[in-house]
Amino acid sequence: MATQEMLDQYDMTIGIECHVQLATTSKLFSGADNDAREKEPNTATSPIDFGLPGMLPVLNKEAIVLAARAGKALNSEIAHVSRFDRKHYFYPDLPKGYQISQMYQPIIIGGHVDAPLLDGDTVTVRIHHAHLEEDAGKLTHHGTYSLVDLNRAGTPLIEIVSEPDIHSAAGAKAYATELHRLMTYAGVTLGNLYHGNMRFDVNLSVAKKGATELGTRAEVKNLNSFRSVEKAAEYEFIRQVELLEKGEAIVQETRGWSDATGKTTSQRSKEDAQDYRYMPDADIPPVVLSDEDIAAMQAGLPALPATYREAWSSLGLDRSVIESLLSTQSYAVLISEIQQSFNDDVARRVAHWFSSAVAQTGEEVAIIASNFAPEGYGELAEMVEKNELSSTAAKEIFQELLTSTDTPRSIAEKKNLLQVSDESAILSIVQEVLNDPASAQSVADIKAGQEKAIGFLVGQVMKKSQGKANPALAQKLIRQELA
Repeated sequence: MATQEMLDQYDMTIGIECHVQLATTSKLFSGADNDAREKEPNTATSPIDFGLPGMLPVLNKEAIVLAARAGKALNSEIAHVSRFDRKHYFYPDLPKGYQISQMYQPIIIGGHVDAPLLDGDTVTVRIHHAHLEEDAGKLTHHGTYSLVDLNRAGTPLIEIVSEPDIHSAAGAKAYATELHRLMTYAGVTLGNLYHGNMRFDVNLSVAKKGATELGTRAEVKNLNSFRSVEKAAEYEFIRQVELLEKGEAIVQETRGWSDATGKTTSQRSKEDAQDYRYMPDADIPPVVLSDEDIAAMQAGLPALPATYREAWSSLGLDRSVIESLLSTQSYAVLISEIQQSFNDDVARRVAHWFSSAVAQTGEEVAIIASNFAPEGYGELAEMVEKNELSSTAAKEIFQELLTSTDTPRSIAEKKNLLQVSDESAILSIVQEVLNDPASAQSVADIKAGQEKAIGFLVGQVMKKSQGKANPALAQKLIRQELA
């Protein structure tokens, strides 16, 4: 087993290929429905997807538009001329016997992604290129036989290929997370990892520190969560170091990952480009774009995560809070609208509420909350600032506000949560508490310098006011009366 001292002698190098399913209505080369979720096998298909003789592909223009928008989000250049090629390999879910892809002239060239780490650092990952291609179908294995579902065949993808600029498992997770945000914020993909809208292939190699050449890489295929990207990288690094320490060679291969076992396993040897016998696809003309075409496709791109991070710099939020808010675009939009409509103090308070909601309840609340305008959340924060609500009551109202069309004030009134900040009203309660024989010991303790005793008196005031008294004001008046 590899020790930490042993691992410290090696560097890990990671490059990631990410398949992004484009959010088009129809498929890349046919008019079949591009949304196969919950559909019966082989129903979201056309003769083109089945590869029947004489069926010719017709390129979906919307896929080109989304690719151009993806390129802008990646800080990339969009090629004025890109072409499609045939990538030949035999597999039962690939009816034509080849996949239509872009080997030699991809549509997206270069670029970079700045992925923030929670420790305050940023990993900058260069993009080599991204190309358009069609997805294959899906095989389901049942013991001695397999079933083919071609609903996914022909789904438009862009495959984003990074340079090997990542040198830690945490960096790999951060890059995958930021890439997901960029693609979903830009409207390129629905981004549902469960349904495979984005899948990550982690290419990892290790080499002795100071080595001038990279080691032999292994590719871990089809990871569909950020945690899997991180854990697979951690495991694969240790596995390769242990092999090298035994004097064994690393095999260039494709490996699978199991969340259940936390291990990678060999699937097949890794092919090289020549094994696929690439050739130009004669049925699809080249994609020719002018500068005006590209500008029109990229116009109106929504704000990306970096824009929100810059706008929120004045809020003084922890990076963990910022990253949790950015996990859902509707949160980011809402917090920014509150910041513009109210002030930084209000926006900061609402940001913390939503950050807590992410931690406690996750994506379900994010979907619910996206239906509502910022005014209600801003009003709720202002009620706290005006001492009309305690922080505990505000959190209770916030949770209800996520699923209610009522205003914060009407919810507070219905739940009897409004605080009393009328000095004269609270003063009479304070005097009643101080004159109560049950408070005598606490009063004596406070006069003797034992400050903690004031908590009992404030509690009594809150009890007699049925929780409506402003506790800070109650404490202030108690001190005044005992002075």
